[in-house]
Amino acid sequence: MRYRKLGRTGLVVSEICLGAATFGGDGFWKAVGALEQEASTKLVRTAFDKGVTFIDTANVYANGLSEQVLGQAIKDLPRDELAIATKVFGRMDAFSGERTPEQERRYNNANLWGLSRKHIFDSIDASLERLQLDYVDLYQIHAFDPVTPLEETLEALDEVVKSGRARYIGLCNFAAWQIAKSLGVSERHGLARFESLQMYYSIASRDLEREVVPLAKDQELAILPWSPLAGGFLSGKFTRNSAPEGVRRSVVDFPPVDKEKAYDIIDVMKEIGDARGVSVARIALAWLLHQKHVTSVIIGAKTEAQLNDNLAAVSVEFSGDELKRLDEVSKLKPEYPGWMLERQGGERASKLS
Repeated sequence: MRYRKLGRTGLVVSEICLGAATFGGDGFWKAVGALEQEASTKLVRTAFDKGVTFIDTANVYANGLSEQVLGQAIKDLPRDELAIATKVFGRMDAFSGERTPEQERRYNNANLWGLSRKHIFDSIDASLERLQLDYVDLYQIHAFDPVTPLEETLEALDEVVKSGRARYIGLCNFAAWQIAKSLGVSERHGLARFESLQMYYSIASRDLEREVVPLAKDQELAILPWSPLAGGFLSGKFTRNSAPEGVRRSVVDFPPVDKEKAYDIIDVMKEIGDARGVSVARIALAWLLHQKHVTSVIIGAKTEAQLNDNLAAVSVEFSGDELKRLDEVSKLKPEYPGWMLERQGGERASKLS
């Protein structure tokens, strides 16, 4: 296992982050995973023994059960060796189907989600209680809130940091302009700024490279890819001729993937993987680990076999030709203004760099 700085901070995290969305299994999140305490604890211990020190969860995962299960799983591990991350934004009681009157009332209460000062303060305290921790290392906002002013959100997060309940703050799923605006607000008002970006990124979906990656490089922001296997589509189980039943992607077709292009990518990954005797999933994860702008890749697992296969991606080293083949089959189509920026400034940059 290798370790990397979280953006410009002094915090060092493992290049593989264990995601805890498969822990608990309640409500919508059953489709992602429903590991009970014993199985979850075993995965955490296995990952820790193999060098994983970074673990990510969210208050909404399994309606709080993920945090609760994770808190119990790390209880006997050295807290000072772990970097624990969680999130705030969504409804904790995301009931599906028919709701009782009480559930309906809570579902419709706008103060029970979002990024208001009230909800952030309520949520961090509740998360810490479920995790059985005094603080989290990284507190992330799970989405952009179009209702609450950024100033209110950032001032509340700054107080969370100053109170010691979180060491650093990060964000998830923002557009580049929203990230830039947030950094500007923090700088103008002397507030704790976002240090990490947890974003959807995989070899089958490289949209992040258009705007967010250049911004992250310029501002020294850590990139933490979620769903690096595209919701299981890059697991090696899906081919043009067959799709397994009962797996996550067959139940919840998310995140969106251009499947025909993804199959072309899988063909190349399978060829490279077969030559090395490793899985398609391991090749997909290794490709992300070879991207210098990636800090830590968030993996999720339902079994110890899956976990061990994913963790083994850190030992895969590609040749220059292999990386070129993977890049060619997965690269983005040129879009304006990207192709114009390259046309006008590319030659000058290459000669003077």
